[in-house]
Formats: sequence, C-alpha cells, structure tokens
Amino acid sequence: MSKKTRNIIIAVAVLLVVVVALVLIMNQNKPQAQAGDKTIQVTVVHGDETRKDYSINTNAETLREALDEQNLIEGTESEYGLYVITVDGETANEDIQQWWGLYDGNGEMLMTGVDTTMISDGDSYEIILNTGW
Repeated sequence: MSKKTRNIIIAVAVLLVVVVALVLIMNQNKPQAQAGDKTIQVTVVHGDETRKDYSINTNAETLREALDEQNLIEGTESEYGLYVITVDGETANEDIQQWWGLYDGNGEMLMTGVDTTMISDGDSYEIILNTGW
C-alpha cells in the first residue's frame, strides 16, 4: 500500500469518527420530552390584543398534542409539520399578512413548530397573532 493511499484511509477514518461524534453530541443536546403527567401554561393573544390563558394538564410529549387535546389549534399539514392557521377560534388572515407566532415564557420566538416543541411540567408558551411579514 502506498503512503498516499494509507494517508487517505487515515483521513477518511478520522473524518468518520468526527461525524459520528457530532451526531452523538447533537442527539444528546436535542430537547427531550418529559414523560407522564404535566401542566403547562398557554396564553393566546388575539388580533384585538385580548389575552386568554389556559392551564393544560396533559400526558402529551409535544405542544401540538397538548393543544390538540384542548381543540385549541387547527391548520394544514406540511412537510415541516402543522402550519397553524386557527388558534382559539380565530383564523389568521393571510390577505393582510397575519400569522400565528409561537413564543416561550420569556417572550422569545421559538425556532420549532408545535410538532417539534417538546414540553415539560411547568413550561409556559404564548401564541400571538402577528400582522406583517
């Protein structure tokens, strides 16, 4: 085996080890659902800025499951999960650029959708009807 071939094999092996290590680290750091009974708080902020608070007791693992149990959301399925169109009976009007935003208890917009937001006991969320892209 030539020195060049051996170096290529070593480089590929090292690269493979690095990729496997990164995948393991990413899996350890992804949000995990809490199993069992939990209570979460959800505040819906409507287009007229009225607020409605819900205390949801659930065994669900994702926010979508918990909201579905309460019949709070409706939408259309996409390759990314549920695109929420209606919350607490109010439908976003896309003609005027309305959309439902999902926020954590600190007012920070979540980078996950309702399908991929894992919930734990004591979590708080806001779902706000926004206007304008």
